[in-house]
Amino acid sequence: MEERLIAPCGMNCGLCVSYQAMKNDLKNRGFNRRYCPGCIPRGKNCTFMADQCSLVGKGLVRFCLECGDFPCSRLKSIDKRYREKYHMSMIENLRSIKENGMEMFLQKQEEAWSCPECGGLICCHNGLCMNCDLETLRQNKKYRWGK
Repeated sequence: MEERLIAPCGMNCGLCVSYQAMKNDLKNRGFNRRYCPGCIPRGKNCTFMADQCSLVGKGLVRFCLECGDFPCSRLKSIDKRYREKYHMSMIENLRSIKENGMEMFLQKQEEAWSCPECGGLICCHNGLCMNCDLETLRQNKKYRWGK
């Protein structure tokens, strides 16, 4: 895992289906999916927050936790959706970074999201490993965490 893949909102872009599609070149493996190199690498600061937060949008803070309004209502809303649908919390991610540092956070993320079969990363959006479970995704493009 790489620090540059942690978005200001706390999203670990390395776990995103669009990042993993790019990393695993799924188009060349027969699965057409939008590619994304991550919020920071593509210069967008944060897909979720940049349009509604001038600090994040202009790159004035590295993480939302640096803001006096942390966690703001927009981040709380996104966090709630991600906790319910995708088994992760951006606010918890940011608090972990603040309390334990980036290196420990990345190590814990690696442990929590590693595929037991191949060691690749499990996607937070569907709970699948893009190496081992691609056939499951081909059969159901809207597959979400066992559904």
